[in-house]
Amino acid sequence: MALSSDWPRISALGFDGFLVSFGDTLNEAANRAALAFRDALERESWPGAQESSASLISAYLRFDPLRQGHAEIRALLRDLLARQDWYQAPLPRGRRLWHVPAVFGGEAALQLEEAAELAGFTVPEAIASLTASPVRVQTIGFAPGQPYLGELPPAWDIPRQTELTRQIPAGALALAIRQMVLFPMPTPTGWRHVAQTAFQLFRPEGQDPFLLRPGDEIRFTQVDAEALPRLQQDPDGGARFEVIR
Repeated sequence: MALSSDWPRISALGFDGFLVSFGDTLNEAANRAALAFRDALERESWPGAQESSASLISAYLRFDPLRQGHAEIRALLRDLLARQDWYQAPLPRGRRLWHVPAVFGGEAALQLEEAAELAGFTVPEAIASLTASPVRVQTIGFAPGQPYLGELPPAWDIPRQTELTRQIPAGALALAIRQMVLFPMPTPTGWRHVAQTAFQLFRPEGQDPFLLRPGDEIRFTQVDAEALPRLQQDPDGGARFEVIR
């Protein structure tokens, strides 16, 4: 792959880190590249590598500078980047497709109608759009186990609110700027609350406290509000997954 003058870009972060960025704005190709490149970093056996992670459009590597210096790590990163076109790379293996029941609108999620109007939809059209296709877990962040999901169709490029909602509950699905966020705990937010799930994302007592992984996909299925109390009795909130082959 011939690297352009701008992207991908390797930046040193402090004395023990590098950030490999694949763009300056979120898009499917940049997110794909970040996830695929981070997966490749995990499979390398560099002596100094200590941990890696992926954000929306970047992959981060922390290393031990006493075992491998900055110049050596930078050279290894450039060599890894040159092996393929990361913008078209396959996503990591072992990803899962989650089917998650959700109550859209009504008393459970009061801002669906407002969000639908901003996007130019009726409420039924909005629900149909938001449940039509799976959305990718683009990254995990802000709160423990919290996924950013997307990208949604262009009509959903709606702004955040100008004022915060004081608190939305755990399991809330909120929307802005062509993304959805599924909240693991009660949280103040400027994103519009469009649906409610019983999905428990953060399980600190478990061996793996974060239920979702970057690259997983979620497809939301609409259920009636009457189903929510029953779903809340299920640790998985009625969610089920299958491994993406």
